[in-house]
Amino acid sequence: MTSSTQTNAPLALVTGASSGIGAATARLLAQQGHHVICAARRKDRIEALAQEIGGRAVACDVTDPDQVAQLVAEVGDQLDVLVNNAGGAIGLEPVGEADLDAWETMYQVNVLGTGRVTKALLPALEAAGGIIVFVTSTAADAGYEGAAGYCGAKAAERSIVETLRLELFDKPVRVTEICPGMVHTDEFSLTRFHGDQAKADKVYAGVAEPLVAEDVADAIVWMATRPRHVNIDRMTIRPRAQASQFKVHREGA
Repeated sequence: MTSSTQTNAPLALVTGASSGIGAATARLLAQQGHHVICAARRKDRIEALAQEIGGRAVACDVTDPDQVAQLVAEVGDQLDVLVNNAGGAIGLEPVGEADLDAWETMYQVNVLGTGRVTKALLPALEAAGGIIVFVTSTAADAGYEGAAGYCGAKAAERSIVETLRLELFDKPVRVTEICPGMVHTDEFSLTRFHGDQAKADKVYAGVAEPLVAEDVADAIVWMATRPRHVNIDRMTIRPRAQASQFKVHREGA
């Protein structure tokens, strides 16, 4: 892989690196020998993470074009790995009670933010012969009650993945997608339910072993470190207890 401008290590960028899957992925990439740029809105968190792993912290809201431009400048001319992890869900209301402001926020981050970062960094990825890992969700597979906004945003993000792979078929850039199912992180469900811890906990009630952020990070880093001729188009990762989006084994249920 190509060297970064500051070290002899391959250069990786992880968006949404302040917690959960993003933070776990940044740590593991660093352990595997990458120099990692940790990007997220919460500057204090990514600065602590960057110090821990010997990387760099760049405060960036992917919905802000100026901040994305600053991120691109920090990356430089070549980028080996881009992990498009910034995203998230807000709310779980039926369409008839939908908070359309929340839908707009989800679309801005998951779709337009991801598209903005990807577009801006394509030249650096092409120069390095790099790889992009899009973190979507099993929510992109089909709708489920209360999740029209989130499922729609993740399905639209998947459309970026599928289209980009076709458009770059003759370029040295790999385009991959990982689709996590039930992952128990500190913030995903808490954010979804506007800080209501009881509702967040109920998502995982009775599930003995949901995935954790490190499980997904392990898969992401495996995908990103395959030989250059190997492209993992899409990986779905679920806990054993989750047979499908609609069938989950809950102890005592």
